[in-house]
Amino acid sequence: MLSSVLSGLSIGSVLLLVALGLMVIYGNVGVINMAHGELVMLGAYVTVFSERFLQLPFLLCLPLAFAIAGLLGLLIERAIVRRLYGRLLDTLLATWGIGIILQQIIRLTFGPKLQNVSVPSFLTGEYRLGGVSIQSYRLMVFLITLALLLMVLTILYRTDFGTRLRAVKQNPQISACNGINVNRVRSWTFAFGAGLAGIAGVMVSGFNAISPTMGASYVVNSFIVVVVGGVSSLMGTVASSALLGGVNSVVAWMSNDVLAQVVMLGLAIAVIRCFPKGLFAPQSR
Repeated sequence: MLSSVLSGLSIGSVLLLVALGLMVIYGNVGVINMAHGELVMLGAYVTVFSERFLQLPFLLCLPLAFAIAGLLGLLIERAIVRRLYGRLLDTLLATWGIGIILQQIIRLTFGPKLQNVSVPSFLTGEYRLGGVSIQSYRLMVFLITLALLLMVLTILYRTDFGTRLRAVKQNPQISACNGINVNRVRSWTFAFGAGLAGIAGVMVSGFNAISPTMGASYVVNSFIVVVVGGVSSLMGTVASSALLGGVNSVVAWMSNDVLAQVVMLGLAIAVIRCFPKGLFAPQSR
């Protein structure tokens, strides 16, 4: 049973890693970014490119993917999304189209075949914990996810930018009257969320083969995590990823992966039915 718990923490950390960027954008800017999965995919292909042509070490792909995905997110926000704030269906359609374009660009560049990256040898071993082994790579994913979570918490609640972001989220008009550049805050928030998606792509590339369509499953699961936890709640996203990852792992241990996915989706539906605003819905006055 301990092995399934550790596996659940590993799955939960992957879910949280992918969902962090979506929560930053959706929870604070109010845009449902349907291209989020493709930004994760882009981070994975940055790893492939860096390994083949730049001969960069695996861990150096993390800041590179963050920068490339972040710059692309900044471009998307300034060129397209900025003109669509307050128009939910339009942003859904626009970002969905951007995702399709990114898929085809990657397909034309790298081809439709599955790609694989080489995990460093020091991350291929295992550690023993209470008589149960845990893969070094999964442990590293957990630690990096924890570091990113602390970084997001610090930026949102311990910096001037975080204060301005929360003000814009509450009331952009009043924020603008008080001298806050609303467009700049939204742009950098979108870029930051996109950069987090790029980091997630690097990390998930060590688990599975990479393809131009890999983002679809990740964007679905990340939306589930964010909605179940509460759209703008960082702690809700953490709790949701741990809950859904744990359930997925335990059911997979008792039965199989297909049933585990079904049970996880059923649990998400039940939670949303009982708590329409998520487990950690923000308090409003």
